[in-house]
Amino acid sequence: MSGTPITMLTAYDYSMAKLLDENEIDMLLVGDSLGNVMLGYESTLPVTMEDMIHHTKIVARGARHAMVVADMPFLSYQVSIEEAVRNAGRLMKEGRAHAVKLEGGSEMADTVRAICRAGIPVVGHIGLTPQSIHQLGGFKVQGKESSAAQKLLDDAKALEEAGAFVIVLECVPSKLAAKVTASLTKAATIGIGAGSDCDGQVLVINDLLGMNKDFKPKFVKRFADLHTLISSAVQDYKREVETRSFPAPEHGFAIADDVLEKLY
Repeated sequence: MSGTPITMLTAYDYSMAKLLDENEIDMLLVGDSLGNVMLGYESTLPVTMEDMIHHTKIVARGARHAMVVADMPFLSYQVSIEEAVRNAGRLMKEGRAHAVKLEGGSEMADTVRAICRAGIPVVGHIGLTPQSIHQLGGFKVQGKESSAAQKLLDDAKALEEAGAFVIVLECVPSKLAAKVTASLTKAATIGIGAGSDCDGQVLVINDLLGMNKDFKPKFVKRFADLHTLISSAVQDYKREVETRSFPAPEHGFAIADDVLEKLY
């Protein structure tokens, strides 16, 4: 790793995208995690291309400087290379993304190569890949055994050779992530639960802000406790409405008494 690490955060709507952009976050990821965070699904699997295009367009409108990366949802790139290129193109043309991200290692190399050949920048994603959660047997750290670690290293090199310019490493032992990072010559690594030696870091913005008090993976650091803050504000609002202390006179609009007197 060299230079200043890359900062990436998820964004799903205009207001948050604008706020993150104003604070000079390098890359905004419109993750298919919006299925869990915004749409209330139990996994990312039900997320559709239309969901991703809708939210990517919204985020793109709020980003003036940051690169907008859109996740390719489940089964939008696995069926055929032709369909993968077409769907990646839709995220660029209709969603106004600057790059697309897809999950998988060497088995996705030909797909990555074809998308790159179409002029679309690709971010790879290996380690814990949520779209394959049933195949992986749950949310587990990946690459702890020698054969799995070697495959992860080989996958990263295959994605780089295919043209991926960034590779997300999720839930990978820190020393293995450092070795992967050092082994790549062109692609940068961005870690999530992969230690500090990656070229950058990514978190789900709702996790960073502490929006969900019941969900805190080990690799997440809460930089704020918005769940408590928002709950307190909502409770204050409810109490003041119910006691008629809100709205106060300063929150209303005046009318001359003689206008009212003319009414019948």
